[in-house]
Amino acid sequence: MHIEAPKKQVAKSDKEVYEFLTDIKNFETLMPDNIDKFELLDENTFKFALKGMPEIVLRLKEQNPHDKVVLGAASDKLSFTLTADITPLGENESEVGLSFEGQFNAMMAMMIKAPITNFMGTLSNNMDKIG
Repeated sequence: MHIEAPKKQVAKSDKEVYEFLTDIKNFETLMPDNIDKFELLDENTFKFALKGMPEIVLRLKEQNPHDKVVLGAASDKLSFTLTADITPLGENESEVGLSFEGQFNAMMAMMIKAPITNFMGTLSNNMDKIG
């Protein structure tokens, strides 16, 4: 299953966006308002839960300086990645594209497609909060 959020222009350089996203504690800033829990497990891993949803543990899996940050599920039971592609648009402006990639059976995919799509949209919209 592949889901992409609309690309978001941010008034920060690609370097600033990259540094913000690789410091995983900053993901709390990007989370939706209906977040129930956010907990750092270590410098590369965090756990979060949205109201009515199971907890999800994400780990920083890949970093390409200033252009890509990949988070992945810490558990092998549900294998998926959340990728941020960062494109410089100018000295103090960049564009961030978020994509979700996961392998799920048809029933699971049907159940999670709408919540994941909404979640991705919120993360993208909240990129304005990068400070």
